[in-house]
Amino acid sequence: MRVIDGLHRLRAAEIRGLDKVAVRFFDGNEAEAFVLAVESNITHGLPLTLAERKHAARRIIDSHPQWSDRMIASVAGIAHGTVAEIRRRAPGGPAAEVSRTGQDGRVRPINIAVEGRRLASELISENPGLSLRQIARAAAISPETARDVRNRLRRGEDPLPKPRSRKRTEHANGPAERPNGSAAEEAGTLLDRATVRHRAEIMARLKADPALRFSNTGRTLLRLLTIHTISAKGWEEIIDNVPPHVRATVARLARECGGVWTEFALRLERKVAESA
Repeated sequence: MRVIDGLHRLRAAEIRGLDKVAVRFFDGNEAEAFVLAVESNITHGLPLTLAERKHAARRIIDSHPQWSDRMIASVAGIAHGTVAEIRRRAPGGPAAEVSRTGQDGRVRPINIAVEGRRLASELISENPGLSLRQIARAAAISPETARDVRNRLRRGEDPLPKPRSRKRTEHANGPAERPNGSAAEEAGTLLDRATVRHRAEIMARLKADPALRFSNTGRTLLRLLTIHTISAKGWEEIIDNVPPHVRATVARLARECGGVWTEFALRLERKVAESA
């Protein structure tokens, strides 16, 4: 009979002399109660500070290690990149689990790209006659990735490309510029300065392409893509200034927009495969 959320409202009711209040009972263990308390306090009342939300994320990682970074981020009200960093810095580092549970309740492999390539290699070995589209659909990867896996198998190579040497990259391009301070902790990979700079360079080339510049659909596409060249600091300012009462709505809409872009990318990749 412990109050999980609403201590101030309960105290206010007592001061007013009320002897009854409407409540919602929760039946669960202490870890589940803590998750509910954190989730409740990021959606109403006095918002938790960034430090409090990070501390909450640490506790949830300990109590629910099988939850995905995005799942924990949605509860704690921080970026999933921050959760990943907290998990990495935890004593012992990330657990050795190969899958985690997402926000939709589905269990997925931690490294989707690796798992997709592994599955594609098995499909190609068992059914050499499958088309790239069939392989891509079954393994949840792009047709181009399926093509790369097939070509690697034909050459007798590992279907998984070797990770690039970090030292070689830094030697060739100079030390990677990294965000620092709280912005660095809160920014995910897609908001990294180097990544944003890379996108900006690609956009400069696209804007110079007459096939895009001189058509209505091309200009529309350029305007949409330009939005994503905002600097990491710019994204952080937007994130920090989203009003608390609409954060959940904006996050849901942003996720839906991400789904639209994913579908857009998949359809373009299919056209690339068809024309190859």
